[in-house]
Amino acid sequence: MPGLDLRQVNSSPTLGSAVRELTARLAGAGIEGAGGDVRRLVAGALGLSAADVLGAPERVLTPAQLEVLQGFIERRRQHEPVSRILGERDFFGRTFTISPATLDPRPDSESVILAALEIAREAGWMARPLRLLDVGTGSGCLLLSLLGELSQATGLGTDISAAALATAARNAGRLGLAQRVEWRQADGLESIAGPFHMLIANPPYVRTADIADLEPEVRNFDPIEALDGGPDGLAMYRRLARDMANILPAGCWVVLEVGHDQADSVARLLASEGTGIDAARIRIRPDVAGKRRCVAARTLD
Repeated sequence: MPGLDLRQVNSSPTLGSAVRELTARLAGAGIEGAGGDVRRLVAGALGLSAADVLGAPERVLTPAQLEVLQGFIERRRQHEPVSRILGERDFFGRTFTISPATLDPRPDSESVILAALEIAREAGWMARPLRLLDVGTGSGCLLLSLLGELSQATGLGTDISAAALATAARNAGRLGLAQRVEWRQADGLESIAGPFHMLIANPPYVRTADIADLEPEVRNFDPIEALDGGPDGLAMYRRLARDMANILPAGCWVVLEVGHDQADSVARLLASEGTGIDAARIRIRPDVAGKRRCVAARTLD
């Protein structure tokens, strides 16, 4: 249905007819979940809630609204994710602005938050003045989600991209957390001074040769530096394992997202000699799909 113009189908298109026609257009382009995507895009374009989209099918759309919707649908037909079209993503109960410089947060990454909060509860840290470090912060979703749950914690988020840090800072302001977080342009742990109670990260972990096989929503729209983990996907994990002993004192934690088949390899890296990690206390946590997505490790006492 390329080139479909709702104004040619109906001189006064309604919300209901628009949803039907645009859903058919996306489905015809091979987009899975076309109906849900259309409803989200219509809600975003018109400034409506999901309930409004479903509850007012007779609402007549203006030419300006139609133009915005046509643009959104064309972008989605090119496999641009809905979150990127709308410029935001819901993550762990909060809404985060995203930009071309940031990874698009996904539910898999919530395993890092759940693991970190489990550790904080067990250690009696929930109301203590913790210091957190988020390496490769992107949108800031990991660090800011934890700060929102840990009332006395403060954090430092680092990224190699100044544009990503600017996005993270906007999110901190929107969430009322700007006074409890710092941002710094840095590569890995270079120039970072501790101590920190916890290091969290979602490093790039896709094997270089596998990037071409990723879904177009990921391959064409997530920044390559947030995806490419080197030939075996473990390049950044090696760097973190090598340097983290300098910033994590005894009894502190590192919590890392990993690829679905990398948990054992990352656990071995963390347990290597010189990392300061207690090899007997490494944890592996699944994501929402049951894949082994998160590795957490405690430094030796």
